[in-house]
Amino acid sequence: MTAFAPDSVVLNRKLPLWYQVSQSLRASILGRSPDASLRLPTEERLAEHYGVSVLTMRQALKELEAEGLISRHRRRGTFIEPGAQRGAPVRLLGSVDAIVAQQSGERTTVLGQERGPVPGELAPYFPDAAEVVTYRRLRRDGKTGEPTNWAENAVLPELAEAVDLADLERWPMTKVLRDVVGVKISRITDTVEARLADPVTADLLDVPLLSPILHYTGVTYDADGRVVDVARIRYRGDRFSFTVTVDAT
Repeated sequence: MTAFAPDSVVLNRKLPLWYQVSQSLRASILGRSPDASLRLPTEERLAEHYGVSVLTMRQALKELEAEGLISRHRRRGTFIEPGAQRGAPVRLLGSVDAIVAQQSGERTTVLGQERGPVPGELAPYFPDAAEVVTYRRLRRDGKTGEPTNWAENAVLPELAEAVDLADLERWPMTKVLRDVVGVKISRITDTVEARLADPVTADLLDVPLLSPILHYTGVTYDADGRVVDVARIRYRGDRFSFTVTVDAT
């Protein structure tokens, strides 16, 4: 069994130190090696590792204990709870069917649909469009009902006319566009980055404000090279990891 070693972090003095330390240690716990020790270093050693006071470290550990990630025992030490595990990975496997499969198997609720001007950050994807239709959906774990991610899809209006909201509660937008609307999808470009939860995301996913999330952007192109859909999905950082498989053959 290998020793548990928390990641290092460069602290931002504009945010509460205990919160940053707790989130960094939280990520280390959830991403730890399967054979790593469940015993954490002492408060003093953790405080030295992160460059904070013991009082700050104690407050960070108290937050993790409240989440059920660790347990603290007088004279014995602090231990990671065996059930503290990261959820399913976000896998980018290089096929439309893989993306459809990744987004299936969850309970989906359509939060809203609206037509409006192309948002500024999406303008490069829709240079010839004045408007897009935006769909917002919340996905929950099919077994526990726990919120896992929420998605925004910006779709060209002429395609949105053929999109049925009932279909979006059953299938991912990729499948609806391809199999229902009849779009000939040529490729999807994926980007995944780490971000902090904004107020809307924190509320929908039931996570603390500014907690880490995985932000996925998927840009879907048709056979003519036109962007037909831009998906922005926020995944809970404590439930997902990011995996890319590269075939060398």
